[in-house]
Amino acid sequence: MLLSQKSIAFVGYILLLSALLLNYSLKASELKSFTVESNGHALRLWFKASNNLSSVLTNQTDKSSPNILLLHGRTWSSLPDFDLQVQGEKLSLMDNLNQLGFNVWALDARGYGETARDESGWNTPNKASLDVFNTLQWINRKTNQSTTLFGWSYGSMVAQLTLQKHPKAANALILYGFPIDPEEKIEAQTELDHPAKKINTAKNAASDFIVPGSISQKAIQVYVKASLKADPIRADWRAIEQWNQLDASQLNIPLLLLQGEFDPLAKTPSHARFFSRLPNANKQWIVLAGGDHAALLETPKDRLAHAVKNFVDWLSF
Repeated sequence: MLLSQKSIAFVGYILLLSALLLNYSLKASELKSFTVESNGHALRLWFKASNNLSSVLTNQTDKSSPNILLLHGRTWSSLPDFDLQVQGEKLSLMDNLNQLGFNVWALDARGYGETARDESGWNTPNKASLDVFNTLQWINRKTNQSTTLFGWSYGSMVAQLTLQKHPKAANALILYGFPIDPEEKIEAQTELDHPAKKINTAKNAASDFIVPGSISQKAIQVYVKASLKADPIRADWRAIEQWNQLDASQLNIPLLLLQGEFDPLAKTPSHARFFSRLPNANKQWIVLAGGDHAALLETPKDRLAHAVKNFVDWLSF
Protein backbone atom coordinates (compact mmCIF):
# COMPACT_ATOMS: atom_id res chain seq x y z
CA MET A 1 0.00 0.00 0.00
CA LEU A 2 1.37 3.40 -0.99
CA LEU A 3 1.79 6.05 1.70
CA SER A 4 0.03 9.37 1.31
CA GLN A 5 2.08 12.55 0.95
CA LYS A 6 1.07 13.53 4.50
CA SER A 7 2.25 10.17 5.83
CA ILE A 8 5.56 10.47 3.99
CA ALA A 9 6.01 14.00 5.32
CA PHE A 10 5.25 12.82 8.88
CA VAL A 11 7.74 9.95 8.64
CA GLY A 12 10.34 12.39 7.31
CA TYR A 13 9.66 14.73 10.21
CA ILE A 14 10.09 11.92 12.74
CA LEU A 15 13.38 10.84 11.14
CA LEU A 16 14.67 14.41 11.14
CA LEU A 17 13.64 14.93 14.76
CA SER A 18 15.34 11.67 15.78
CA ALA A 19 18.53 12.72 14.02
CA LEU A 20 18.48 16.11 15.72
CA LEU A 21 17.90 14.54 19.14
CA LEU A 22 20.73 12.05 18.57
CA ASN A 23 23.07 14.84 17.55
CA TYR A 24 22.02 16.85 20.60
CA SER A 25 22.69 13.95 22.93
CA LEU A 26 26.17 13.43 21.47
CA LYS A 27 27.20 17.06 21.84
CA ALA A 28 29.66 17.78 24.61
CA SER A 29 28.01 18.94 27.79
CA GLU A 30 28.63 22.50 28.90
CA LEU A 31 31.64 22.86 31.18
CA LYS A 32 30.72 24.48 34.48
CA SER A 33 32.85 25.46 37.44
CA PHE A 34 32.23 25.73 41.16
CA THR A 35 34.16 26.88 44.19
CA VAL A 36 34.49 24.47 47.09
CA GLU A 37 35.84 25.69 50.41
CA SER A 38 38.28 23.38 52.16
CA ASN A 39 39.69 24.55 55.47
CA GLY A 40 39.25 28.15 54.38
CA HIS A 41 40.88 27.66 50.97
CA ALA A 42 38.98 27.97 47.69
CA LEU A 43 39.25 24.99 45.33
CA ARG A 44 38.19 25.01 41.67
CA LEU A 45 35.84 22.16 40.80
CA TRP A 46 34.84 21.48 37.18
CA PHE A 47 31.64 19.74 36.13
CA LYS A 48 29.96 18.24 33.08
CA ALA A 49 26.47 16.76 33.36
CA SER A 50 25.54 13.49 31.73
CA ASN A 51 22.99 15.27 29.56
CA ASN A 52 22.38 18.87 28.70
CA LEU A 53 19.00 18.97 30.45
CA SER A 54 20.62 18.37 33.84
CA SER A 55 21.46 21.36 36.01
CA VAL A 56 23.40 20.94 39.22
CA LEU A 57 22.63 24.58 39.98
CA THR A 58 19.01 23.66 40.67
CA ASN A 59 19.70 20.22 42.09
CA GLN A 60 18.27 18.68 38.93
CA THR A 61 21.10 16.28 38.17
CA ASP A 62 19.90 12.97 36.82
CA LYS A 63 19.88 10.64 39.82
CA SER A 64 20.22 7.66 37.48
CA SER A 65 23.59 9.05 36.36
CA PRO A 66 26.44 8.13 38.72
CA ASN A 67 28.91 10.74 39.95
CA ILE A 68 32.63 10.38 39.30
CA LEU A 69 35.35 12.73 40.61
CA LEU A 70 38.62 12.88 38.64
CA LEU A 71 41.96 13.75 40.28
CA HIS A 72 44.86 14.86 38.07
CA GLY A 73 48.53 13.98 38.35
CA ARG A 74 51.70 15.64 39.64
CA THR A 75 52.35 18.25 36.98
CA TRP A 76 49.20 19.28 35.11
CA SER A 77 45.71 20.30 36.21
CA SER A 78 42.26 18.98 35.34
CA LEU A 79 41.34 20.65 32.06
CA PRO A 80 44.37 19.68 29.97
CA ASP A 81 44.30 16.19 31.46
CA PHE A 82 40.58 15.45 31.47
CA ASP A 83 38.88 17.84 29.04
CA LEU A 84 41.29 18.24 26.13
CA GLN A 85 39.38 19.56 23.12
CA VAL A 86 40.95 18.77 19.75
CA GLN A 87 38.91 19.34 16.61
CA GLY A 88 37.92 16.05 15.01
CA GLU A 89 39.18 13.93 17.93
CA LYS A 90 37.30 12.71 21.01
CA LEU A 91 40.02 12.99 23.65
CA SER A 92 38.13 14.47 26.60
CA LEU A 93 37.68 11.87 29.34
CA MET A 94 34.95 14.07 30.80
CA ASP A 95 33.04 13.98 27.49
CA ASN A 96 33.66 10.27 26.99
CA LEU A 97 32.34 9.46 30.48
CA ASN A 98 29.38 11.78 29.87
CA GLN A 99 28.53 9.69 26.80
CA LEU A 100 28.49 6.63 29.08
CA GLY A 101 26.04 8.25 31.49
CA PHE A 102 28.28 9.77 34.19
CA ASN A 103 28.01 13.15 35.84
CA VAL A 104 31.70 14.06 35.77
CA TRP A 105 33.59 16.27 38.22
CA ALA A 106 37.28 17.21 38.15
CA LEU A 107 39.23 18.98 40.90
CA ASP A 108 42.19 21.33 40.57
CA ALA A 109 44.45 20.67 43.56
CA ARG A 110 46.18 23.51 45.42
CA GLY A 111 48.61 25.29 43.12
CA TYR A 112 47.13 23.80 39.93
CA GLY A 113 44.95 25.31 37.23
CA GLU A 114 42.45 27.72 38.75
CA THR A 115 43.09 26.72 42.37
CA ALA A 116 45.63 29.07 43.92
CA ARG A 117 48.38 28.00 46.29
CA ASP A 118 47.61 28.62 49.93
CA GLU A 119 49.67 31.04 52.01
CA SER A 120 52.37 28.43 52.65
CA GLY A 121 52.90 27.91 48.92
CA TRP A 122 53.10 24.14 49.44
CA ASN A 123 50.82 21.18 49.03
CA THR A 124 51.23 18.01 51.10
CA PRO A 125 49.69 14.54 50.88
CA ASN A 126 47.62 15.08 54.03
CA LYS A 127 46.43 18.50 52.88
CA ALA A 128 45.53 17.19 49.43
CA SER A 129 43.60 14.20 50.80
CA LEU A 130 41.60 16.45 53.14
CA ASP A 131 40.74 18.70 50.19
CA VAL A 132 39.45 15.70 48.24
CA PHE A 133 37.41 14.52 51.22
CA ASN A 134 35.79 17.94 51.58
CA THR A 135 35.08 18.00 47.84
CA LEU A 136 33.48 14.56 47.93
CA GLN A 137 31.26 15.66 50.78
CA TRP A 138 30.24 18.76 48.81
CA ILE A 139 29.37 16.70 45.70
CA ASN A 140 27.49 14.07 47.69
CA ARG A 141 25.39 16.72 49.42
CA LYS A 142 24.80 18.66 46.23
CA THR A 143 23.62 15.66 44.23
CA ASN A 144 22.16 13.58 47.05
CA GLN A 145 24.11 10.51 45.98
CA SER A 146 27.52 8.96 46.46
CA THR A 147 30.54 9.34 44.18
CA THR A 148 33.19 7.14 42.58
CA LEU A 149 36.72 8.51 43.03
CA PHE A 150 39.19 8.26 40.11
CA GLY A 151 42.85 9.16 40.52
CA TRP A 152 45.52 9.38 37.83
CA SER A 153 49.23 9.03 38.73
CA TYR A 154 49.92 11.28 41.73
CA GLY A 155 46.18 11.74 41.94
CA SER A 156 45.80 7.99 42.46
CA MET A 157 47.97 8.27 45.56
CA VAL A 158 45.87 11.18 46.84
CA ALA A 159 42.74 9.15 46.14
CA GLN A 160 44.01 6.13 48.07
CA LEU A 161 45.05 8.22 51.05
CA THR A 162 41.69 9.99 51.08
CA LEU A 163 39.69 6.78 51.23
CA GLN A 164 41.99 5.19 53.78
CA LYS A 165 41.25 8.11 56.07
CA HIS A 166 37.57 8.46 55.07
CA PRO A 167 36.38 5.09 53.74
CA LYS A 168 32.71 6.13 53.50
CA ALA A 169 33.36 9.27 51.46
CA ALA A 170 33.06 7.41 48.13
CA ASN A 171 31.37 4.25 46.90
CA ALA A 172 34.35 2.97 44.90
CA LEU A 173 37.94 3.78 43.98
CA ILE A 174 39.63 3.70 40.57
CA LEU A 175 43.42 3.99 40.34
CA TYR A 176 45.16 4.59 37.03
CA GLY A 177 48.87 5.10 36.40
CA PHE A 178 49.45 4.12 40.05
CA PRO A 179 53.17 4.85 40.52
CA ILE A 180 54.04 3.40 43.92
CA ASP A 181 55.05 0.02 45.32
CA PRO A 182 53.43 -1.00 48.64
CA GLU A 183 56.86 -2.00 49.95
CA GLU A 184 58.45 1.31 49.03
CA LYS A 185 59.37 3.69 51.82
CA ILE A 186 59.80 7.35 51.00
CA GLU A 187 62.53 9.19 52.83
CA ALA A 188 61.90 12.65 54.23
CA GLN A 189 63.51 15.28 52.04
CA THR A 190 65.48 18.30 53.08
CA GLU A 191 62.86 21.03 53.08
CA LEU A 192 63.44 24.26 51.19
CA ASP A 193 62.66 27.54 52.92
CA HIS A 194 60.53 28.66 49.99
CA PRO A 195 58.72 26.85 47.15
CA ALA A 196 60.90 26.49 44.07
CA LYS A 197 58.15 27.56 41.62
CA LYS A 198 59.96 26.09 38.63
CA ILE A 199 58.76 26.96 35.15
CA ASN A 200 57.01 24.10 33.35
CA THR A 201 58.29 23.24 29.87
CA ALA A 202 56.87 21.98 26.59
CA LYS A 203 59.23 19.01 26.79
CA ASN A 204 57.74 17.99 30.13
CA ALA A 205 54.21 18.41 28.80
CA ALA A 206 54.86 15.98 25.92
CA SER A 207 56.94 13.49 27.94
CA ASP A 208 54.13 11.02 28.79
CA PHE A 209 53.34 10.24 25.15
CA ILE A 210 55.78 7.40 24.52
CA VAL A 211 53.91 4.86 22.34
CA PRO A 212 54.42 5.80 18.67
CA GLY A 213 51.18 6.47 16.82
CA SER A 214 48.96 6.30 19.92
CA ILE A 215 48.05 9.99 19.68
CA SER A 216 48.21 12.47 16.82
CA GLN A 217 50.92 15.11 16.66
CA LYS A 218 48.19 17.73 16.47
CA ALA A 219 46.72 16.48 19.75
CA ILE A 220 50.12 16.54 21.43
CA GLN A 221 50.61 20.13 20.32
CA VAL A 222 47.19 21.12 21.66
CA TYR A 223 47.91 19.33 24.94
CA VAL A 224 51.26 21.06 25.36
CA LYS A 225 49.72 24.47 24.69
CA ALA A 226 46.78 23.85 27.04
CA SER A 227 49.03 22.47 29.79
CA LEU A 228 51.46 25.39 29.75
CA LYS A 229 48.57 27.86 29.71
CA ALA A 230 46.85 26.20 32.70
CA ASP A 231 50.03 25.42 34.67
CA PRO A 232 52.94 27.66 33.66
CA ILE A 233 54.56 27.16 37.08
CA ARG A 234 55.14 23.74 38.61
CA ALA A 235 53.28 23.16 41.87
CA ASP A 236 55.43 22.45 44.95
CA TRP A 237 54.97 19.57 47.41
CA ARG A 238 56.62 18.92 50.73
CA ALA A 239 56.33 16.36 53.55
CA ILE A 240 56.15 13.63 50.90
CA GLU A 241 57.08 11.03 53.52
CA GLN A 242 53.37 11.24 54.39
CA TRP A 243 52.87 8.89 51.42
CA ASN A 244 54.21 6.16 53.70
CA GLN A 245 50.70 6.06 55.19
CA LEU A 246 49.50 4.30 52.04
CA ASP A 247 48.48 0.76 52.94
CA ALA A 248 46.47 -1.42 50.56
CA SER A 249 45.28 -3.62 53.43
CA GLN A 250 43.29 -0.65 54.76
CA LEU A 251 41.34 -0.13 51.52
CA ASN A 252 38.18 -2.05 52.24
CA ILE A 253 36.28 -0.55 49.31
CA PRO A 254 35.49 -1.76 45.77
CA LEU A 255 38.53 -0.95 43.63
CA LEU A 256 39.51 -0.94 39.97
CA LEU A 257 43.22 -0.86 39.13
CA LEU A 258 43.96 0.30 35.57
CA GLN A 259 47.43 -0.18 34.09
CA GLY A 260 48.81 0.96 30.75
CA GLU A 261 50.75 -1.86 29.09
CA PHE A 262 53.79 0.36 28.50
CA ASP A 263 53.43 2.71 31.46
CA PRO A 264 56.96 3.14 32.86
CA LEU A 265 55.61 4.31 36.23
CA ALA A 266 52.99 1.60 36.81
CA LYS A 267 54.94 -1.62 37.18
CA THR A 268 53.35 -5.06 37.12
CA PRO A 269 55.26 -6.53 40.13
CA SER A 270 54.28 -3.50 42.23
CA HIS A 271 50.67 -3.78 41.10
CA ALA A 272 50.62 -7.48 41.96
CA ARG A 273 51.82 -6.77 45.51
CA PHE A 274 49.27 -3.99 45.88
CA PHE A 275 46.37 -5.99 44.42
CA SER A 276 47.04 -9.06 46.56
CA ARG A 277 46.80 -6.98 49.74
CA LEU A 278 43.37 -5.51 49.03
CA PRO A 279 40.90 -7.00 51.54
CA ASN A 280 37.70 -6.30 49.57
CA ALA A 281 36.84 -9.05 47.09
CA ASN A 282 35.17 -6.49 44.83
CA LYS A 283 38.35 -5.68 42.94
CA GLN A 284 39.51 -5.74 39.33
CA TRP A 285 42.86 -5.24 37.63
CA ILE A 286 42.77 -4.36 33.94
CA VAL A 287 45.73 -3.84 31.62
CA LEU A 288 45.11 -1.41 28.77
CA ALA A 289 46.88 -2.96 25.77
CA GLY A 290 49.00 -0.46 23.87
CA GLY A 291 48.63 2.20 26.55
CA ASP A 292 51.24 4.11 28.52
CA HIS A 293 51.00 6.66 31.33
CA ALA A 294 48.73 8.90 29.23
CA ALA A 295 46.41 6.16 27.91
CA LEU A 296 43.33 8.23 28.76
CA LEU A 297 44.30 10.53 25.85
CA GLU A 298 45.59 7.85 23.50
CA THR A 299 44.38 4.86 21.49
CA PRO A 300 43.14 2.90 24.57
CA LYS A 301 41.03 5.87 25.80
CA ASP A 302 37.71 4.26 24.87
CA ARG A 303 38.62 0.99 26.56
CA LEU A 304 39.61 2.94 29.66
CA ALA A 305 36.26 4.76 29.74
CA HIS A 306 34.32 1.55 29.16
CA ALA A 307 36.34 -0.23 31.87
CA VAL A 308 35.22 2.49 34.29
CA LYS A 309 31.61 2.12 33.14
CA ASN A 310 31.64 -1.68 33.37
CA PHE A 311 33.19 -1.57 36.83
CA VAL A 312 30.59 0.84 38.19
CA ASP A 313 27.78 -1.18 36.59
CA TRP A 314 29.26 -4.39 38.05
CA LEU A 315 29.00 -2.91 41.55
CA SER A 316 25.22 -2.66 41.23
CA PHE A 317 24.75 -6.42 40.76
